[in-house]
Amino acid sequence: MSTTQSERLRELLEPLVSSQGLDLEEIAVDTVGRKRVLRVVVDSDTGADLDRIADVSRALSAKLDETDAMGDAEYTLEVGTPGAERPLTEQRHYVRATGRLARFQLAEGGELVARILAADDEGVDLEVPGVKGRKATARRLAFDDIARARVQVEFNRKDDASDKNNKKEEEA
Repeated sequence: MSTTQSERLRELLEPLVSSQGLDLEEIAVDTVGRKRVLRVVVDSDTGADLDRIADVSRALSAKLDETDAMGDAEYTLEVGTPGAERPLTEQRHYVRATGRLARFQLAEGGELVARILAADDEGVDLEVPGVKGRKATARRLAFDDIARARVQVEFNRKDDASDKNNKKEEEA
């Protein structure tokens, strides 16, 4: 049974990433010109700040140096997080995206943009924004009904904390 380099790297690095309190989301080995780049994407329920990324990067680098997993040729190790518009592919991704706006490609066809309210083992509870002054509606989607989903970047979102602060300022 043959395994790909990415699968072998995952087997080698995933326990190390987990020991740092993070999830290994993705591994990719790319060739850029004559150089190779090993990209490792990590995340956790509480997020991954720069200090955690630096710690896991050092640990991964040391592990890779003591093995021949990347061979003898030079490579660059890049460790990061999934980013703002991450695809949602695992149940834990939906849990982490609770409160965020997401774009769903539905398995039956069509598209839906809604805010994730909650996620469990079977699917997600959503708030679909109202159109033209109508109220938002609740909707439940089973994971089987979702072909693809991706978090959306919101530039103009007013969060609850800023709304409360604005009301306090108006009262004063």
